[in-house]
Amino acid sequence: MLTVRRVSAAAAAALILVGTAACGADGSGGSAAVPGVTDTEVVVGTHTPLTGPAAAGYSTIAPATRAYFDYVNAQGGVHGRKITYKIKDDGYNPANTQQVVRQLVLQDRVFAILNGLGTPTHTSVLDFLNSNRVPDLFPASGTRNWDQPTKYPNTFAFQPDYVVEGKVLGAHIKSQYQGQKVCFLGQEDDFGRDGLAGLEKVLGAVAVKRTYVTSNTNVEPQISSFKQEGCQVVVLATIPGFTARSLSVAKQLSFTPSFLVFNTGGDYQTLAKQLGADAKLTEGLVGLNYLPLYTETADPWIQLFTKVNKEYNGGAPLDGNAIFGMSIGYLFVQELLAAGRDLTRESLIKAVERGGYQGPGLAPLRHSPTDHSGYGGERFTRVTNGVQAYFGPTYQTDEADAPVTEYDTPRAAPPANGIPQAG
Repeated sequence: MLTVRRVSAAAAAALILVGTAACGADGSGGSAAVPGVTDTEVVVGTHTPLTGPAAAGYSTIAPATRAYFDYVNAQGGVHGRKITYKIKDDGYNPANTQQVVRQLVLQDRVFAILNGLGTPTHTSVLDFLNSNRVPDLFPASGTRNWDQPTKYPNTFAFQPDYVVEGKVLGAHIKSQYQGQKVCFLGQEDDFGRDGLAGLEKVLGAVAVKRTYVTSNTNVEPQISSFKQEGCQVVVLATIPGFTARSLSVAKQLSFTPSFLVFNTGGDYQTLAKQLGADAKLTEGLVGLNYLPLYTETADPWIQLFTKVNKEYNGGAPLDGNAIFGMSIGYLFVQELLAAGRDLTRESLIKAVERGGYQGPGLAPLRHSPTDHSGYGGERFTRVTNGVQAYFGPTYQTDEADAPVTEYDTPRAAPPANGIPQAG
């Protein structure tokens, strides 16, 4: 039942602040300067779990993005502007996310929000960011929420959406595990629901489906039910901590199915760190990725990211999360360059929609005025003797009914100095 309350003076003032931020927020329609932009600086912000249930897997992403910006800043920045990246901890809690994002927009007056992390967390601020006309670029999640150009014109995805991932995984299972009983464990939000939807687009109904919530770390009931039901293939739409717990519980139960994991929870280094002496439980784990792997030392993108990581990231390990963070930074710099010297929020959105940017990704990046989804495919990885490596071709598809097909367009190499060029 709704309760009508008298609006306090403080609440009214907050509403006025929101309206003021929305009016002329792209630097037009008023005399105010573009938020977060001066002749020498552009300030962007993010929310991310530096603490909480997702921190063990994801707390290193935003610092890696900032490391790439520091690398660019050391060589003059973008159109003479240094990039300042404000990182706020939300603990993977939507209530915290709302608080810190409002602080970034209304108090810190950031130019854009870049790579806010998490499906439940970032979904909670979608309406706020778009109503205030804040560029909302590349949330770290694969939900389809980000690809709604009419409803959310300022929001753009980066990573493949979970339906695409599910379809690619489903095609592999159909080919390589034919006739085996397939079961699914997914997070109780759009991550799990979209992943399952994609899987079932290809496989039909999955035999056994279970969910988890991040506030309850016990997944023994779910894994135990898979064993009791005779599951032979288990697909995990899980964040890293729950991937590790699932593998550990399976060991305790002497349950040995073939495990396949979505990209979100499948980085080997992250899992090995959490599993410790049980890191060998990842042996044979099949996953997906769309960016170069840290083990590919001859890859020019890995050579660039290794240099940046060593010089500007405080000795942090170069794992899949760091590569993800730096890849986000590289694309954002490309788009700042394309937005021009006379930088506005509107010019940045137009630059993103222009599309056609080349970077470290293996699959096509699909930004346009009518398509705000991110990368459109992935390639399979497998852990063998403690090394995660690619196998087979890259695959592409969409979140609708397109088939899963091979994608063989080669990537461009990074510029010699590791910084995109205007043009």
